[in-house]
Amino acid sequence: MRKNNFKVIKIDKNKKLFNYEKKILINELILNLKLGYYDFEKEKTQKVKFSLEIDYQDKKPSNDKDLRSIVNYATIVRLIKKLIKKKHYNFLETLAEAVFDELFKDKRIGKIMLKIEKMEILKECSSVGIQITKKRSYDKF
Repeated sequence: MRKNNFKVIKIDKNKKLFNYEKKILINELILNLKLGYYDFEKEKTQKVKFSLEIDYQDKKPSNDKDLRSIVNYATIVRLIKKLIKKKHYNFLETLAEAVFDELFKDKRIGKIMLKIEKMEILKECSSVGIQITKKRSYDKF
C-alpha cells in the first residue's frame, strides 16, 4: 500500500494570504474650465469631461472605519478641481500629466487610464479628446 505524500501545513494567522486588485471608476466628471492653446480658449470656460480608471493593489481588505484604507474617489475629484484652478493648461496632454503626477504619489496606485474630452470645441462633434493609460514601472534604471 502506498503512502500519500501530503504534508499538513499550519497557517500562521498573522500572514497575509491575499493581495487585492482594486479599481476606482470615475465616469464623466464634467467641469467648466479654461483649457486650450488658442486665445478664444483662454478667454472663456468650456465644458470638459474626465473619466478615469485607477488600478491599485493592497495587501489587506478595506477597513470600514478608516478612510485611509481606500483610494478615495472624492479625494481624486477634489485633486482634479484643484489642479485646474491652479494654472492654465494649453494641452489636454499636459493636464493629463499633472493628474498622473498627483495620483501616482499614492504608492498603491499601479495604473491609471485617463480620458479627457472637450465637449464644446467642434460643433460637428459631441466631444474631442485624448485617452492615455500610464502604468507605474517597477524596473530599475
